[in-house]
Amino acid sequence: MTGDARTVELVLSPGEAADPVIVRAAALEAAGQGPAAGLTHQVLRRSIDARSRPPRIRLRVALVTGDGSTERPHTFVHRDVHKAPSLHIVGCGPAGLFCALRAIELGIRPVLLERGKDVRARRRDLAAINRAHVVDPDSNYCFGEGGAGTYSDGKLYTRSTKRGDVRGVLDRLVAFGASPDILVDAHPHVGTNKLPGIITAMREAILAAGGEVHFGRRVTDLIMEGGRTRGLRTLDGTEMPADHVVLATGHSARDIFRMLHGKGIRIERKDFAIGVRVEHPQTVIDSMQYHCTTRDPLLPPASYSLVEQVDGHGVYSFCMCPGGIIAPCATAPDEVVTNGWSPSKRNNPFANSGLVVDTRSLRTGPGALAGMETQRAVEHLAWRMGGGTQCAPAQRMEDLIAGRLSADLPACSYPPGIVSAPLNELLPPPVMQRLRTALVRVGKRMRGFRTNEAVLVAVESRTSSPVRIPRDPDTLEHPEVEGLYPCGEGAGYAGGIVSAAMDGMRVAERIAARMGRSVDQS
Repeated sequence: MTGDARTVELVLSPGEAADPVIVRAAALEAAGQGPAAGLTHQVLRRSIDARSRPPRIRLRVALVTGDGSTERPHTFVHRDVHKAPSLHIVGCGPAGLFCALRAIELGIRPVLLERGKDVRARRRDLAAINRAHVVDPDSNYCFGEGGAGTYSDGKLYTRSTKRGDVRGVLDRLVAFGASPDILVDAHPHVGTNKLPGIITAMREAILAAGGEVHFGRRVTDLIMEGGRTRGLRTLDGTEMPADHVVLATGHSARDIFRMLHGKGIRIERKDFAIGVRVEHPQTVIDSMQYHCTTRDPLLPPASYSLVEQVDGHGVYSFCMCPGGIIAPCATAPDEVVTNGWSPSKRNNPFANSGLVVDTRSLRTGPGALAGMETQRAVEHLAWRMGGGTQCAPAQRMEDLIAGRLSADLPACSYPPGIVSAPLNELLPPPVMQRLRTALVRVGKRMRGFRTNEAVLVAVESRTSSPVRIPRDPDTLEHPEVEGLYPCGEGAGYAGGIVSAAMDGMRVAERIAARMGRSVDQS
């Protein structure tokens, strides 16, 4: 921000906060300035304080003197890399895309290999899951251009602020078409309906710079020689020479984990979480959080976050989607997996969130793939309990707490449909016991949360990768394979869009340094 600036904190009603004239006047008053002062204002931060009754909006506002100009969002640095050294990136999720974008900025030509389809073609496969219960193992809610985040909401909140440049990620998203509101909101959100256009713009920029993007290219093997990478082999038998390979395959690429394990490349079991998707009518959450009978239309649909410790294990909400939809996220035809998403307006009648339990104490057997196999077994059982389709087993909240089968189920946003089932026969007993205890405790603290209007839909099992691929903390290279760079959520180093994007950028910077290129951190 240029010019002299003074920052003030304001607490306003939703109506006041929505009016720029009122915001400027309140900021001038808070700064001790008269209304005629030649100052412009910019909102730097916006959050909702739902503790007050009625809820208030908290703003951090900068008053700017001088020419009143403000810093422009970061724009992608377009460079011609047609003849530059290449970097092969496996996976077109946020880690892979942002790795590619940063590589171009650093003068490296990215070659992206994606097993799935582009965002537009991918929609037909999502429709097939929703309507016909047909799962394409290579093109679904998890696999395809943009990764799992494309059709799973686009929430941009992260606690990983020390791992990289959060603002740099948000700025680049704005540069490719996201609303500048994500630079201001305490819990920024793009929306599933907006993300495909943003990701398409990223791909077009990569191609224009000289990079390559290959769809329908499932990598099946890593070609090695003398302990270092020499290339990649894809499902159709194509071999591609590659001295630098970034594995950014996401948390559901089980075939990649098995391939690495089978080649004797070290991977490690990682704790993950498992549970259900809990869905309420949005009006119930609005009333609970905003202490009202009818939500102020200037307030967004309410969300919540909860954490409980039960017997020393965490039970917590995950990927809360106000005004959202529960999505079928299986990556194989014989499993049922749930997640959630919201459109940018968050205007659907339901609110859903993952409610999951950590699996530290589960007996999963020995070996690096034991957790993954346990995850897979629960998802397969959910498929069987759903009738061998993408219908998901479900239970009303009070029925689950009481241990009785639901005689009927409420309306639910999950497109393939839900069927009444005893979830205690699906989830491992320690998980179910902790889940029940947490529901009772939360019901006492958050009035309205515990209700038989709420339905629990199973299974929520892809909160994170069940495997970690080790890497050197300085070079970010696999300690046993020269030229192999595990990256993002699938490798166990991220937990969402922003942290995965930051990890992709960091890996690109390490590779650039390895190539002897200057790394501009600005």
